[in-house]
Amino acid sequence: MGKEGKKGIVGRLWVLAAAAGLLLWVLAACGRQEEPVAVRVGGLKGPTSMGLVFLQEQAQGGQSAQEYTFTMAVAADELLPLMIRGELDIALIPANVAGVLYNKTEGGISVIDINTLGVLYLVSGDSSIDNMESLRGRTIYLTGKGTTPDYVLQYLLRANGIDLSECTLEYRSEATEVAALLAEQPQAIGLLPQPFVTVACAQNEELAVVLDLNEQWGLAQGEGGGSMVTGVTVVRNAFLQEYPGAVENFLEEHAASVRSIQDDPDSGARLVVEAGIIAKEPIARKAIPQCNITYIDGEEMRQALSGYLQVLFDLDPAAVGGALPGEDFYFIP
Repeated sequence: MGKEGKKGIVGRLWVLAAAAGLLLWVLAACGRQEEPVAVRVGGLKGPTSMGLVFLQEQAQGGQSAQEYTFTMAVAADELLPLMIRGELDIALIPANVAGVLYNKTEGGISVIDINTLGVLYLVSGDSSIDNMESLRGRTIYLTGKGTTPDYVLQYLLRANGIDLSECTLEYRSEATEVAALLAEQPQAIGLLPQPFVTVACAQNEELAVVLDLNEQWGLAQGEGGGSMVTGVTVVRNAFLQEYPGAVENFLEEHAASVRSIQDDPDSGARLVVEAGIIAKEPIARKAIPQCNITYIDGEEMRQALSGYLQVLFDLDPAAVGGALPGEDFYFIP
């Protein structure tokens, strides 16, 4: 081959190399230039949102890594339509409701972390209630039929060989109603989540926690079994795909906020009251350590949550929206 031919080949190789380098530079630049966005976060006035309060304070003071707007709701039913319509980007909701939302949106959301483990306790002034067997033949007051407390209690009764016909489950619309009933009738048995457990016990000194259902769940599951999962954090997949950096920032700041409330429950109590989650600081201070506020992501999240949802699905497929979520439900960074 002549010198001219060799020069032509070398020249073309340089052009190709330069073009490839330019393409890589453009792609890298595009990755760096993700548009800033105000992340719209929805939470519930309960334990699932307690781990957010330090992040909320930072965001209000302009000290967070990005801008946030927060929506607080009393019931998950208020948050689901906002997620479906794209009016929220991230929501902290009950674990089974996340399954329902996944099915309603045909896989349009993913779980990014677990924010709360078990928060359910049996409360009574009757000290003879000391194991699941002692519930046989008794009346138990609890909130909403077909909600997480209902499914958890049914599972634990059956796991302990107690048929549902052997107990009377009396449903009330809100936890405050169960707490008020226990304050007047302390020998009754009520199933309550935190922080309502602390509220009820403060209203009547005869009341106490007689069974920790988180502990009972572990006993029923056995060694290597799954955990009770109360609350999870979900993201709209459309938002995740468009703003992956914003979701990564949120995860880092959510984890830091959870560590803060675990390390400094006194400041956390003040912030929980300011957020309107609990009315009084002394009650918040007592409740926070019992609320199992956590931050779990990645493979550990998938294992814990998938096992919990399987239990609910086996009880009633409607509990998770009719079908178990697929593997795309779990966001593993």
